[in-house]
Parts: sequence; C-alpha cells; structure tokens
Amino acid sequence: MQSKLTVCPDNDPTKQEVYVDFESIRSLLAQYKIGYERWTAEAPLSETATPEEVAAAYKSSIDKIMKMGYKTYDVVSLHPDSPNAAEARKKFINEHTHGEDEVRFFVDGSGMFYVHIDGKVCMLLCTKGDYINLPAGTTHWFDMGPKPHFKAIRVFNNPEGWVGKFTGSTISENFPKYE
Repeated sequence: MQSKLTVCPDNDPTKQEVYVDFESIRSLLAQYKIGYERWTAEAPLSETATPEEVAAAYKSSIDKIMKMGYKTYDVVSLHPDSPNAAEARKKFINEHTHGEDEVRFFVDGSGMFYVHIDGKVCMLLCTKGDYINLPAGTTHWFDMGPKPHFKAIRVFNNPEGWVGKFTGSTISENFPKYE
C-alpha cells in the first residue's frame, strides 16, 4: 500500500486532487505547517514486535523528536482482532483539535488522517514509514478503518497523552471512510 494525499473542497468530497509522490505530499502539507517525513527502522522488526522492540528500533528518531521539547511517547498497536477496535475507531473519527501537536509515526499498517483547513479537507493515507506532525489547534479526525491494522509511535507534550477537543461538527460523516 502506498501513501496518498487527496485534497477536496470541504463541501464536495467528489472534487479530488490526488498526490502519491513523497515530495508533492510533503510540499503541500508544509503549506499548512504540517510536518511529513519518511523514516526507516534502525533494526529489523518482526510482525509481532513488542512496544519495547519498536522503541529500540527507532531510538535515534524518537530521541530527535524528544529533543524538540516533547515529554513522552508510547507505541500503540491495533489489529483486526483487537477487543477494543470498534471503540477506538469511534473515539477518533469525529472532528477535533488538540492543545498540543499530534505527532504520529506509522511503524506498520495504515490509517487515514483527515485535516480540515482553509476550506479544504486533506485526506492523508499514512502507511508504514510515514511521520506526521499536526500543529496544535489543527482541526482533523482519524479513521483506522473497521479492521484496524497498524503500529504507531505517538509523541506527546502532555504527559497524560491524547486529549481531544471535539468541535461538534458532523463534517466527517460527509467524507469517505477508510475501509
């Protein structure tokens, strides 16, 4: 699966501009001050790698981010048989913001970030190797799909971790779900 950025007017998800090459995606997201990079593991990882093994494999990348003032990180892993998969999908699928940056690195699998900015929705399909940094206050939602499969490193300014401020908007209902 390849990373992909689809940009639409926020009132018409059928009018789409699609980008698949790294530099086009990075450049377009940079216009909105969204960081996007590609990383590789410093050590081989198995499909069943533990959070500790994932952290060790990406130690220098994590250290680089932590030097930017972040306080903590974790490794989240969901697979289709995860007992809390449906609840987890519901938690993130509505439009929200954060008082801190949302930093994610996809170690494995995939998920879709939807960024609502300047009258547009940018749908970024993140796959293995994608690093994304949404600045604090960026309006967005995330869909991991009905059968989630991903491992991601999450980095936080707030030691309590993820705190979403939901906008109350139903815009996410108007855009295609990540299936």
